[in-house]
Amino acid sequence: MLVLRVHPEWLERQNLPPSLVSMNIWGQRFEDINAFERHLSRNGVAVRKFFLHVSKAEQRRRFLSRLEQPEKNWKFEAADVLEREHWDEYMRAYEETIRHTSTAEAPWHVVPADHKWFTRLVVASVIIQTLKSLKVDFPVLDAKKQRALAKIRRAFLADQA
Repeated sequence: MLVLRVHPEWLERQNLPPSLVSMNIWGQRFEDINAFERHLSRNGVAVRKFFLHVSKAEQRRRFLSRLEQPEKNWKFEAADVLEREHWDEYMRAYEETIRHTSTAEAPWHVVPADHKWFTRLVVASVIIQTLKSLKVDFPVLDAKKQRALAKIRRAFLADQA
């Protein structure tokens, strides 16, 4: 969705039916994303989305690190340098996507990501908060079930095999 916002000419490569490529294609895609995430939420899935925002300066530093350290060369893609020229367009696409697809059921969390320790802390905090909100506990067994398990346990203890 994001790359196509920056490079709408690439839509042609998707071989979509012409009737789907309308002036409202992005609005329709936002609606589809929201509908899918609402469906997941209604079926018990906790949806949380994270945009890990790396600044342009930090991206530059990371690219240089990948070029300068042979063990990180595998992480570098020359195409990323070309896409970097579209930084402002990508930021607008991210902002619009986040604005249109952040819902109560599936909120976005925009996280500063220049410092990995901080990013991990924020993401972990959101995950912990979400897990706590689920109020998931181990099942409580009634007295009858506890007695049955105690009987089975005694049988196992008596078994010498």
